[in-house]
Amino acid sequence: MTGRLRWRRHPARLNKGTCNPMNGPAMLSFLSSAAPAAAAEPPAWLQFAPLLAMGAVFWFLILRPQMRRQKQMQAKIAGLQKGDQVVTAGGLVGKVIKVDDHYVDLELGPNVRVKAVRSTIGDVIAPGSSVAAND
Repeated sequence: MTGRLRWRRHPARLNKGTCNPMNGPAMLSFLSSAAPAAAAEPPAWLQFAPLLAMGAVFWFLILRPQMRRQKQMQAKIAGLQKGDQVVTAGGLVGKVIKVDDHYVDLELGPNVRVKAVRSTIGDVIAPGSSVAAND
């Protein structure tokens, strides 16, 4: 045999006919009688309570506000109209000229028009707010 040597005893030679009273069921009964009485364990559902509490905190502090913001943003994009001031995800500020199902034509300045994908609109600027000019 090449490689590692295996040091195992043959199954027939394991006990060689000797009977040890501490083998098998006798040993188990001896150990169970020697063990101190265990205190009552808490219910299983109580062990999962911290995990459920962390899940609830995660839901209310992270997931729920994010879903609310996402719904508000989708409502803003769905309500785009001609004449709205918008900011694209790339940071361009423009005025909506034309609205299609998937695209929006924006006027960034005099005689500067671009076509943007509707889902890349980052924010709709309220009509009363001022936008800093880069002139």
